[in-house]
Amino acid sequence: MKRHWSINGRFLTQPTTGVQRYAGEIVRALDTLLAEDPQGLEVELLVPHGTEATLPLRNIAVRPVGRLSGHLWEQVSLPSQVRGGLLSLCNTGPVALDRQIVCIHDLNTRLCPQSYTPAFRLLYRTLIPALGRRAAAISTVSEYSAAELVRFGVCRADKLFVAPDGHEHIRRWAPEGAPSVSAFSGEDTIVLLGSRAPHKNTDLITGMADRLALAGLRLAVVGGSDARVFGAGRGCAAACNVALLGRLSDDELAALLRNCLCLAFPSLVEGFGLPPLEAMALGCPVVVSDRASLPEICGDAALYASPDDADAWFGCFMKLAANPALRRRVIERGLTAAGRFSWLASAERYLQAMAAMDGVPYSPMRNAAPQPDELREPCAGSTPMPSIEAISSRYVSATRRHE
Repeated sequence: MKRHWSINGRFLTQPTTGVQRYAGEIVRALDTLLAEDPQGLEVELLVPHGTEATLPLRNIAVRPVGRLSGHLWEQVSLPSQVRGGLLSLCNTGPVALDRQIVCIHDLNTRLCPQSYTPAFRLLYRTLIPALGRRAAAISTVSEYSAAELVRFGVCRADKLFVAPDGHEHIRRWAPEGAPSVSAFSGEDTIVLLGSRAPHKNTDLITGMADRLALAGLRLAVVGGSDARVFGAGRGCAAACNVALLGRLSDDELAALLRNCLCLAFPSLVEGFGLPPLEAMALGCPVVVSDRASLPEICGDAALYASPDDADAWFGCFMKLAANPALRRRVIERGLTAAGRFSWLASAERYLQAMAAMDGVPYSPMRNAAPQPDELREPCAGSTPMPSIEAISSRYVSATRRHE
């Protein structure tokens, strides 16, 4: 008998940030795994009418539904079109559905509210807890985020599982085809990547531009902000050694990261931290904040500094500039660390959860990467995550009691 699941495709109408990247890569990985063994599962991607289908899918059908857009489409049009269960991968989903897995990436609107507009904060502080209570299961991208979801009472630990970001998408990037950034490349360049939102803390690095110039180092600042979501950040320093590059294509970013001193990522809070993972997978050394999920993701493959201590960041940059052996060692460790995170492994985690909620046995995919739990040790003090079978069996039992 066929099983049916739908995927919330609203993310295809949104600007691409790490959250939308996550959704797109998980869907692509699901499509790949379903080609290997469909396991009686039929999956479709539901999108608003007029949405450009940009994902190259062969085994997941794309179906336009509804005439609304944005949150109204998600809350009003989408629920009536879902067949079976629903997978919502970008923080939000229809509150009307309980047979749903929602990925809540972070609680940054609570942890760093100054980064977001009042309207956006109010929406997320209302919608996220409602989904945490209503949805059958909640996924998230790191053990750090899982612990925060429990700490803030968004959902119980027994509803949570972790399905991290992966790195394989960087294999599709073509850095050799991006001469537009060559003027800003070189081992004297520090790449600073992030929006102007306060929680990205980019002012810490741009504020030392003059000091870096005296040391012979340049800054290439990459990124932009969506004014509908993020609050206004402070102006970036204008100095002769600072290049404000704005948004870059994937190919351009890869070219820059492959030929620079390091990536600087001084965030105050991160649910996962995809840019450092991408940099490590490209062979770029990373200097990251010692906060939130970043030590969990980077392990021993990064140099760490407090996001409050400019001197510590400057010291890390100087160590990499003065010590080629250290830089090579950080690159080697980064390549190893990046290999532990796989879109295929996380997509299989979702397939396992879907099968458990359908009450059918799950057969591990032959070619899928190891599950995240097999790849790393839990962080000290992290919330123990129950098995997917335990999460879903509770949902099945509760459903049967109401039948």
